[in-house]
Amino acid sequence: MNKSLINWLFRFFIFFGILGTILFGSAGRIDWLAAWILIVLYAIYLILVYMWSLRNAPDLMRERSRIASNVKTWDKIINFFYTILLVFSLILSGLDAGRFHWSTMSLWFQFLGLLGMTLSGLFIWWVIATNAFASRWARIQDDRGQVVISHGPYQFVRHPMYSAIIVLCLCIPMTLGSWWALIPGGCIGVLFVVRAKLEDEMLHKELDAYQEYAQQVKYRLMPWVW
Repeated sequence: MNKSLINWLFRFFIFFGILGTILFGSAGRIDWLAAWILIVLYAIYLILVYMWSLRNAPDLMRERSRIASNVKTWDKIINFFYTILLVFSLILSGLDAGRFHWSTMSLWFQFLGLLGMTLSGLFIWWVIATNAFASRWARIQDDRGQVVISHGPYQFVRHPMYSAIIVLCLCIPMTLGSWWALIPGGCIGVLFVVRAKLEDEMLHKELDAYQEYAQQVKYRLMPWVW
């Protein structure tokens, strides 16, 4: 077993240990079916993406696992608040749907949330498979020879990863069955609208041929809207 796999497995188990603690700790019980479905599906997804990336995009996998020196300060701030809001959304889901039942969501809405979560996860995978420069952080990857990507999902919107993350963060509370947790989920959506605008400005200024691409693909996050 190589060192990189050991490191990934270590991070994998630490992550799901924390995720389980947040969900079941806030719910006050472990017999919460929706949370188990979320955890199992997400674990399977991460394993599949890791195996695919190891074979098809090892450079991108290394890029997404580090913070380079030229990451924009505003993006570090946005990612900090994104993490806080996501954790709060999970805690609120546990308190609401798992423990106190402040709101009631039908199984149909939970199924729609599960479907939306699955589709957004597959869409994110499509983005990663299309864009070899799909970093976690806003930066110009001169060290990796970054160029404009205009095919696949990038022919529809300029920031398809962010579009999928917004949907995902709304569908997670629905999957767990909490209406109240949609509030921090919606705040994440606002945060990624701001992030898309700032990143778009960065790419216009610093990435060759991006202005021409932006003239062809006019929408940042949603076709015919913005």
